[in-house]
Amino acid sequence: MKVRVVTFPGSNCDKDMGSVLQNDFGAEVLYTWHKDHFEDNPDLVVLPGGFSFGDYLRCGAMAKFSPAMESVVSYAKKGGKVLGVCNGFQILTEAGLLPGALLHNRTLKYVCKDVDLLPSENSVMGLGLSNPLSIPIAHGEGAYFADEETLNRLETNGQVVFRYKENPNGSLRDIAGICNEKGNILGMMPHPERAMNPYTGKLDGKPILSALLNK
Repeated sequence: MKVRVVTFPGSNCDKDMGSVLQNDFGAEVLYTWHKDHFEDNPDLVVLPGGFSFGDYLRCGAMAKFSPAMESVVSYAKKGGKVLGVCNGFQILTEAGLLPGALLHNRTLKYVCKDVDLLPSENSVMGLGLSNPLSIPIAHGEGAYFADEETLNRLETNGQVVFRYKENPNGSLRDIAGICNEKGNILGMMPHPERAMNPYTGKLDGKPILSALLNK
């Protein structure tokens, strides 16, 4: 199993994600610098959390122009699996790979805490998750926004993958994660790679990553 993790200037969760995928799932992890392209066909491409390009302009707005994103778009269009976590989710929306946008939290405050996620059993991602999951969030711009037509389309197509049990940021319809219509691109604000350590008592990230890798 081969995974590519794209690193942007300001990424700070790339090694966290890579270590988890390597140590817990035995994946061969390759780190791709944002200025580089890749032409292989890995089992998964990850856009990690962090503050790409310092979150200038808008979160992810500059990262979408990185050369590596040309490879990500090409890979995704061929049906390759892509996971964007937090800043990675923001980049996916800015790049047009997922609909909507991530806005400032309604409180205008940075939020860092554990939240309860409710998986959508009818999602086209087909992850097979049903039980609530406790996963950390850490973001200042995580409020999912889209117009009513887009929100209704997401609901109808089964593109809502995760919802917050108690909305921490003002996301419309409690949305915490969505996928594209084909179900091969997942964006989520919570960090599953931070819920993988038995010493912290947090292990609910494992079923998410396991389901995605085995999809």
